[in-house]
Amino acid sequence: MRKDSAAAPRTSRHFVSAIVLLLIFVVVVFPFLWMVTSSFKAEKDIVTYPPSIFASSYTLDQYNKVFSAIPLWMYIRNTVVFAFSVTIISVLLDSMAGYAFARIRFKGRKILFNVVLVTMMIPFQIVMIPLFIQIFRFGLLNTFGGLILPRMTSAFGIFMMRSFFVGLPKDLEEAARIDGENEIGIFFRIMMPLCKTGMISLAVFTLMGNWNDLIYPLMLTTTTEMRTLPSGLAMFVGERVTQYGPSIAGAVISMLPLLLMYCFAQKYFIAGIAMSGMKE
Repeated sequence: MRKDSAAAPRTSRHFVSAIVLLLIFVVVVFPFLWMVTSSFKAEKDIVTYPPSIFASSYTLDQYNKVFSAIPLWMYIRNTVVFAFSVTIISVLLDSMAGYAFARIRFKGRKILFNVVLVTMMIPFQIVMIPLFIQIFRFGLLNTFGGLILPRMTSAFGIFMMRSFFVGLPKDLEEAARIDGENEIGIFFRIMMPLCKTGMISLAVFTLMGNWNDLIYPLMLTTTTEMRTLPSGLAMFVGERVTQYGPSIAGAVISMLPLLLMYCFAQKYFIAGIAMSGMKE
């Protein structure tokens, strides 16, 4: 009797947890499913109320419209160059800075790291105008250099990578120093391979943030030839009329590369998030 009475509350808790998780799943997944199915609907089925996942008929017209209305392949190329360049450079520089803050003892290290953390609290809107003026005076407006240079490192990336390096045993680098290895060799040959999961997690975060960014590329590009995918898709939002169908189809196209990348890097991404909680 005691076992049955103890099992009943546990079963009830599991049932409630399952219901809550199911509700969360529906809330999170429904907009995604609605977006994907709506990209194959006619315009009248998209704007119908109440919204529905299903439609009377499905068509590829929205995808044909988005490819014919804007130079989508050029926007995709610009986004790939911008997002992947920023990701590669940022992961390398953030890892080096994180290693320095975590392992190298130098004067003012804690103060400098706190200054880096403080910059995370400054909204981007505050630095928009100074950043635009700076890029304009450097002659980098409407160039990939102007897009990539300000994003080459981030306070979040430095903080995240420092958390990984702090959690590694110090015996590894001490043994390498005894063998005559310098700091650069220790970082590239020993520390970087051990922090592969953290670097992949940071790469996913950085790529997603820059791939989907609208305001930053829109601010630093004024020509069609340099627009990225989000800013190019924003053209469908007009002053009086919004073309929902092509906008949704473009959003699905924009989402696919990130979805595929996450599927391949999911194992490392989850492991990296779990390990980033390590403390000194």
